Amino acid sequence: MGGGQLGRMLSQAASRLGFDVLILDPEENCPAARVSRGQFVAAYDDPAALTIMGRACDVVTFEFENVPAASIERLAEGGALVAPGPTALAVAQDRVDEKTFLNAVGAATVDFVAVDTLDDLIAGLETLGAPALLKTRRDGYDGKGQAWVASADEAAEAFAAIGGRPAILEARAAFTRELSIIAARGHDGSVAVYPLGENEHSGGVLRITTAPALIDAATDARARAIAEDILDGLDYVGVIGIELFDLGEGQLLVNEIAPRVHNTGHWTQDGCVCDQFEQHIRAIAGWPLGPTQAHARVEMRNLLGDEVDQWTSLAAEPDARLHLYGKAEARPGRKMAHVNRVKPL
Repeated sequence: MGGGQLGRMLSQAASRLGFDVLILDPEENCPAARVSRGQFVAAYDDPAALTIMGRACDVVTFEFENVPAASIERLAEGGALVAPGPTALAVAQDRVDEKTFLNAVGAATVDFVAVDTLDDLIAGLETLGAPALLKTRRDGYDGKGQAWVASADEAAEAFAAIGGRPAILEARAAFTRELSIIAARGHDGSVAVYPLGENEHSGGVLRITTAPALIDAATDARARAIAEDILDGLDYVGVIGIELFDLGEGQLLVNEIAPRVHNTGHWTQDGCVCDQFEQHIRAIAGWPLGPTQAHARVEMRNLLGDEVDQWTSLAAEPDARLHLYGKAEARPGRKMAHVNRVKPL
């Protein structure tokens, strides 16, 4: 379910393993459909399309977390094997539920309060202090649906900026850098974890991931433990992306989770024998999980908008591996491709 670049790369990985892939996406001739056996052109909550898809497919998965949880539940209730399951999707779709779950399994986060009204926001600022980050509870990605609130005087403007929608207010984290970890869990409970990546953002959008990150043993051990606790707590099947705030001395806070393959895991395509896309297909199909060791150091850089026009020069770089998404229009800020620059470990 979903026909963007993640669906495209999942389909390519599945094809290499001998699977036929059907895409459900409302956009006709979407990027994933052009490398797949077929496409259902329909809304994600279209009952007829969901019924047909459930009957046609042995396994159903999704490429982004804004697929309606009710659609996943409908497929599962109809007898389709859906992975990850509806619980993981529902948790990830609501930021308050997400942080509540994370704390419950022992994964620390920043302090937070739920915000339904302007009065809630003002009270939350008194509790957490300012500045604090206001985010919509649902939807929003790449910096959308959020606003920093520097003081109570800015509360009304910030609440209006996110449309006055149900929200979460998060305390500011005193972190030194952002890390991420890509992990997978199979139907049998087996877990495979990739080396951590270090991320750089601009304007709320990921620009660069460098992996394996330079970290100490305590940080590595804590990140892996967090990943396993989250996977087990969700009874998860598939690949998950986990964004972390590094506070130093092995202390990590979870920023958010993504129940799918993740932008910060694109480095694995050229840094590992089994990348995150093949790993996801292996996990949901019941195959043994693949190896996760890095055989190279990779700098992954997103190409946004017309940056994709650099493809000719990038393709000429001897250490660069270019991954184009097949999108027809290069809008400003739109993810069009990424390039992996590969170096020896």
